[in-house]
Amino acid sequence: MFNIPDGLIKPGSETGLKFGFFSDLFGGYLWKDNQRILISMVISKKEGQGNLTHLFDAIEQSGYEIAVPTPLGKMKSILEKKGFVPTIEHDEQIGAVEVWVHPKQNEHPNPHHPA
Repeated sequence: MFNIPDGLIKPGSETGLKFGFFSDLFGGYLWKDNQRILISMVISKKEGQGNLTHLFDAIEQSGYEIAVPTPLGKMKSILEKKGFVPTIEHDEQIGAVEVWVHPKQNEHPNPHHPA
């Protein structure tokens, strides 16, 4: 795992490049929070070419967990196909938030949520 500071990760930034988060492939941003990379409002500029899969793989291979707050539409379908599961987390400012995570093998992140 390479050490990066918590906070915003823009496409094409030094940190973004380490994950393959290239500005010609993606719009939006990532956010690092402790050992997690939050994928928030990320748009693939070249859909159907596996770029999101490569991004997910690079993040996980770097030792970070992936979290996707409140995914919509196509992102939700992609997460379901990849085995991500919804959990509920509490945010001090906005309250309960649905966050999809990729459980570790044989482990479910929320024992109260049916698999």
